[in-house]
This record gives sequence, structure tokens and C-alpha cells, in this order.
Amino acid sequence: MSSLHVVHVVCSEAFAGVERYVLETSREMRAQGCRVTVVGCGRESVGIPLQRDGVDWLPGARPADAFRALRRIEDIDVIDTHMTKADFVGASVGFVRRIPVVSTRHFAAPRGRGGVNGALGGMLRGAFTRQIAISRFVAEHIEGPSTIVHNGVADVPNVDDAAREPFVLVLQRLEAEKRTDVALRAWASAEIPEPWRLVVAGQGSESSRLRQLARELGVAASVDFVGFRSDVSSLLSRASALVASPPLEPLGLSVLEAMAHGLPVVAAGGGGHVETVGGVDGAALFPPDDVAAAARALTELIGDARRRRDYGARLRERQRASFSLPAQTTATLEVLGAAARRRTTAP
Repeated sequence: MSSLHVVHVVCSEAFAGVERYVLETSREMRAQGCRVTVVGCGRESVGIPLQRDGVDWLPGARPADAFRALRRIEDIDVIDTHMTKADFVGASVGFVRRIPVVSTRHFAAPRGRGGVNGALGGMLRGAFTRQIAISRFVAEHIEGPSTIVHNGVADVPNVDDAAREPFVLVLQRLEAEKRTDVALRAWASAEIPEPWRLVVAGQGSESSRLRQLARELGVAASVDFVGFRSDVSSLLSRASALVASPPLEPLGLSVLEAMAHGLPVVAAGGGGHVETVGGVDGAALFPPDDVAAAARALTELIGDARRRRDYGARLRERQRASFSLPAQTTATLEVLGAAARRRTTAP
């Protein structure tokens, strides 16, 4: 496995869940002895950090640039593609150069969602040696067979719960599908004592609307919108609970990071949350979009410090047992290695 040369392709300059996945997985593959090249993602957010860690990086946010970069790379054992445009680029180069291509599926939907991506998705049926799904939920909603390899995050030293501060954290992109409005409405409906606050970390197209909603709900004075934050670990170490409101999250890196920090999570009981938070006794799951149930769960957690501590400890144990970054990377490399061996044994 140590001689494997893996090339990840991501035709994007954003820095959301997929790009973070590629950044952390590439680092861990390198640490496990593989040669790794990443094509695409942003230079500042992904390229430079990877190069510092000995991972090769080439620009490829645009499909044409990714295509040219892939054609220049020598001795590729397997291409791992992420999202539809990268799937098309990887499949095209893989077909011409007879390189196996594995598509990692991050979203619980058939490939391509209309327009150009929809057309590309239709052209790609049967183009991949293997598929990886990041959760059972994703595997159940995509076309074709896949191997489930749950995302993992780095383990975190135990956090001193006595040092936690009286605030509840929301950590996600502020987009409609994340249903941050449910978290705000639950906060407004819950019984929240002084001096507790809600801290909303993230940015997106819903930012202005959510600020207005906080004013309309009468909770603006107790809600802090702090935008994009680079000190996520510090926030997770200091917060006393996390609210994860997306009803259909493919898996949820923020939730996994909260679990790693021993932070109790109140989550919508749908999508990948059922596989992460839902795997512990006493999971604080509420029916998706049910504001009243989310408010009750918040009220109960905020009012019981011992429950927060014990629940957070169970979540941390679950993350370490089932969602560690080394274990995820090892399982991914098993799939990629099997794909590469098919190339070497083909007649």
C-alpha cells in the first residue's frame, strides 16, 4: 500500500465539507506512506497546507485545468474523484490512459442535479472501477453499488468540561438546506437562563435573513453571528452544546468534530446524524424541522450539567471507536488499492 500513488481530483475552489475531506484524507494518506497528489481546490485553503505536508498539489478548480493537470502526472495508480465535474475529468483521463478511477460520493443524490452536471452524470454511468459512499445514508440514495467508508476526524485530547462556557454552538454553512432557522426558532422557544448565548459560526447566502429572523424572534440580544472562524477547535472546546439542524446531512463533519471534543450534540434525526449521534444511548435527536422537540432537547441539556458531561463522553467514545481519521483512511486505501490491483491483473 505504501507504494500507491493516489491522485484526488476536486474541481472546486470552495472550502466546505468535500474540500476539507480531501485535505485531511490526503494528509493522512501521506502519513500512512502513500504518494498523494491533489488536483483542484483552492490554493490558499488546500494547496499550500498540503504542500507543507509533502503532498503534491496542482491547480484544477476548472475542469479544463484539471484535465490538463491529470494528463501531465506520471505513474498514477488510481484516481479518486469528488463531485460530478471531477468525476467527468477523472473518468475521461482514466479511460484514455487506462487508469482505474474511484468516485467518492459525498451527497445523498444521484450524480448530477440538472443542467450541465445532470448531463455529465448521465454520461458517467459505468465509468468507475469502484464507488465509495461516506455514509449508509449516501449509499442508499446514489445510483450503483458502493463501499461505505464513514468519514473520520482526528482524535482530540479530553477537554476539561469544567472550563466550558455557557453558550450553544451552531457550526455550519448558512444555506437553506442546513435549516439554521430551526436552530434559531428552537433557541427562541427553549427555556434559556442567563447568561447563556447562541453562537452561530459560518457564512452563506442565508446570513442576512437569519439575522433578521433573530430580530423578529426577539432573541437577537442573545445570539452572536460570528461568521467564518478558523479557530473551530477552540469553539468546540469552550462550547457547552452543539445544535446540528440539517435534516438530511450526508454525514456531518462538524458533528464528528463536536463528538471528538466530547461536546453534547442536539441533532435533527435524519440523514447521517442517525449513524453518528444516533449510535449512542440517550442521543439528543429531534424529528427533522420539529422546533418544539429541538427546544425541549436544548432546555433539558442546558439545565443538566451532569447529563451534558456524560452524553459528551459517550459521543467522544463513539467517534474514537467508529469515526477516526486513520481508520477512515485505511479503509479508503483498501478500496483504492483493490481498484489499482484490477489494473495490474487485467489481461
